[in-house]
Amino acid sequence: MYILLGQDDYSLSQSLEEIKRGIGDQALLAANTTTFDGQQITLDQLRTACETLPFLAERRLVIVKGLLERFEPRGKSSRRKKITRVTNHQNEYKSLGAYFSQLPDSTILVLIGSRATSKNPLFSELSAKAKVKSFPLLRGTRLRQWIQRHVIEEGGTISPQAVDLLAKLVGGNLWIMANEINKLTLFTSGRRIEEGDVKMVVSYAQQANVFAMVDAILEFKVGLAEQSLHQLLQRGASSAYLLVMLSRQVRMIVRVKELRNQRKPEVEIRNKLGLTSEFAWHKTIEQAERYPLGRIKEVYHKLLEADLSIKTGKYEGELALNILIAELCRRGKM
Repeated sequence: MYILLGQDDYSLSQSLEEIKRGIGDQALLAANTTTFDGQQITLDQLRTACETLPFLAERRLVIVKGLLERFEPRGKSSRRKKITRVTNHQNEYKSLGAYFSQLPDSTILVLIGSRATSKNPLFSELSAKAKVKSFPLLRGTRLRQWIQRHVIEEGGTISPQAVDLLAKLVGGNLWIMANEINKLTLFTSGRRIEEGDVKMVVSYAQQANVFAMVDAILEFKVGLAEQSLHQLLQRGASSAYLLVMLSRQVRMIVRVKELRNQRKPEVEIRNKLGLTSEFAWHKTIEQAERYPLGRIKEVYHKLLEADLSIKTGKYEGELALNILIAELCRRGKM
């Protein structure tokens, strides 16, 4: 039995693939693999799957996603509801724990989840019986080391400055990082990846300029906003992409403001918004602190109007963005 936990689902998926490769004939693996939603699965369903004999193979694989989260302690509720839920969970996890102790030798069971705390009764029950592997999001030195290793695996080399910029722009989402490294190795075609290559090729580098354009718009700096727009278009960004990115960033600022007003912890806010990049996170926090909600909402509504004018054919994309910037910045001077 394996327990694979963490938000780094790239590394987690690689670990699952290693388990699959160790089972035996890969041609028969699909016929001998069953995957369940852990939030819905019953003990009877699990028992049936685990006790089914493998088809023309020695082992079968049963994967259950999200079962451990089902037993994570929840927030406050009424005393009666809490007692009922605790009693039900005690019965469930004890039954599951007892069954997991007597799995057939022919079955490999893999439990997959994003997290499990020490207060999780099922995890406490199983952690000593299973091989537990943890996959937290990589940051700092560990992320930079991963970038260097992956570039080498892709047959390339990379400068320390390029590594630092990649880590700053992309962050710990290794699916995106692996894709960006693949683009960079193809682009550089045998030579070392430099910081300038990252700025030119990596899509997240465009996001940095989007932040600058948002700042300029919110501060009524028409010249700087138009300059940022021109640079982004010159680098190949489409007007539709820029409108989406502008709208997304303004929406992010609004959500950060709302969640911080609700006193949500930083980790929860980042997870809700999916901000794995340190650069994107710090810029969004900075913008949320600097600009009043009324101004941000005003910009967001004008972005929606610009989007509608493009979709209805009133303006072409680039013209619509130029008009939008001029109008928003002019209004601040009225």
